[in-house]
Amino acid sequence: MHPRLIFWISAAVRIATILALAALGGYAWGAKTGLLLAVAGLVGLILIQLRYLFSLSQWLEEPQSTRLPDGWGAWTDVFARLYRLRRGDEKNQAELAEWLARFRQAMTLLPDGVVIMDDVMFLEWCNPIAERHLGLDLRRDKGMRVTNLVRTPEFIDYIILQKYETPLTLSFRERKLIVHVIPFENRRQILVTHDVTELESIDRMRRDFIANASHELRTPLTVINGFLEIASMQPDLEVAIRSSHVTLMLEQGVRMQGLIEDMLTLSRLESTEFQVRKETVDMPVLLRQVVQDALVLSGGRHTIQLLGQGPSLIGSTDEIRSAVSNLVNNAVRYTPDGGRIEVLWEMRDDGAYLRVKDDGIGIGNEHITRLTERFYRVDKSRSRETQGTGLGLAIVKHVLLRHDAQLHIQSTLGQGSEFSVYFPLVSVINLDTK
Repeated sequence: MHPRLIFWISAAVRIATILALAALGGYAWGAKTGLLLAVAGLVGLILIQLRYLFSLSQWLEEPQSTRLPDGWGAWTDVFARLYRLRRGDEKNQAELAEWLARFRQAMTLLPDGVVIMDDVMFLEWCNPIAERHLGLDLRRDKGMRVTNLVRTPEFIDYIILQKYETPLTLSFRERKLIVHVIPFENRRQILVTHDVTELESIDRMRRDFIANASHELRTPLTVINGFLEIASMQPDLEVAIRSSHVTLMLEQGVRMQGLIEDMLTLSRLESTEFQVRKETVDMPVLLRQVVQDALVLSGGRHTIQLLGQGPSLIGSTDEIRSAVSNLVNNAVRYTPDGGRIEVLWEMRDDGAYLRVKDDGIGIGNEHITRLTERFYRVDKSRSRETQGTGLGLAIVKHVLLRHDAQLHIQSTLGQGSEFSVYFPLVSVINLDTK
């Protein structure tokens, strides 16, 4: 049966019941009493309806399924339907809230900044990456115009002129950003920011690396080719001159070979495919070998001491030897004759420490942060004299990164330098179990 028909039949039955009871009262106690009973019954019925109307009005101010009153008569069906509708709405709202939370969580985890704006550029929402990229604060800036928050001329022109066909390259807050606005819906726009600062830095490093490598290789090749040209044009050169030319060519060839080997080593260390081979590194033995090699390089011009007694490590013996050799050999190269070099290897509570200290020429503070860059030299002329390739400390940095170790540099110009390496406890082999 149709719900409307049921409603009217139910209402008619209630009114008929009241009138029938009033008629019985009038029959028993008189017409006047019957009339009063009929009026009282209808007034009571009206008051009940008004009471439920008031309850419905109160509930509509804060509609919650748990606060919905029980009904009587036709109101039972009304409140039952409202309960089902409200429960459905609450379920839908919970699902929407869950999806919104997931969306915001996903936007939060994105590596790019996302800003949602209305059609007149008022900020509605942004993720933390966008806050960092553009200097926004969602709590503080919500409802404000984005062009008033990011006040750079190129960004404002991009927004006002709506040049959305091509992204905008924006230098902002010492970062380089790619900004793109994507209109969606009728009155919404998404602004996406992508940080390319690191990519620009990597590209610049790549260009510098190629330029520096080309320059470093060109010098020995020029010397070798020049001497070979002289030898070919003057086959009757004196033996002494020819011998000196051959000696210089050999020196330049060795220098070029060393440079290429360092470049290949650095390339291998940077490769993600080349994993660290875990093995036991007997550091005391390794350090004694490195110090012996340094004494040969010094040729008796320096005092080199190995101090302390530290533990063995877990890692790559070849890589750690390369890093330690570069540190010690650099100390020899940049310490004047008669200088003193100390190599200290010791265990502390938080890990193992290697210290290479010298009383050499020292390094200015302005150079320290750049020492591990490829081909960076404090004194280019001295580096040529010491036959350095400019890649030694870059190799040290990458070896230590692969072993979760840290490098700390202290130096005073004219007084000497100290290079300290920290290896964490996870890399240390327990001395008690050795």
